[in-house]
Amino acid sequence: MVYAVVRAGGRQEKVEVGTIVQLDRLKAAQGEKVELAAVLLVDGDTITTDADKLAKVKVTAEVLGNLRGPKIVIQKFKNKTGYKKRQGHRQDLTRVKITGIK
Repeated sequence: MVYAVVRAGGRQEKVEVGTIVQLDRLKAAQGEKVELAAVLLVDGDTITTDADKLAKVKVTAEVLGNLRGPKIVIQKFKNKTGYKKRQGHRQDLTRVKITGIK
């Protein structure tokens, strides 16, 4: 079993070939191929964490499309002062399918 941990958008995701992952928005059009930076590679019993060896590892993915995450509501309230503040946020995401780990 081969899988990798990749860095994308300030977070790390565990991926295998065929996995569909939602990452922070990438500047790539739908159908484009992108390459993700590997942080860790597991190939059977071999675990690779050395930066020099990981520089040779290529994790390729195909962009399936852009979407927006669920809306979260941020509310601030202070008692007895009449202060209320309400704010919403939706994260921009990109859905990718992992096509290869070499």
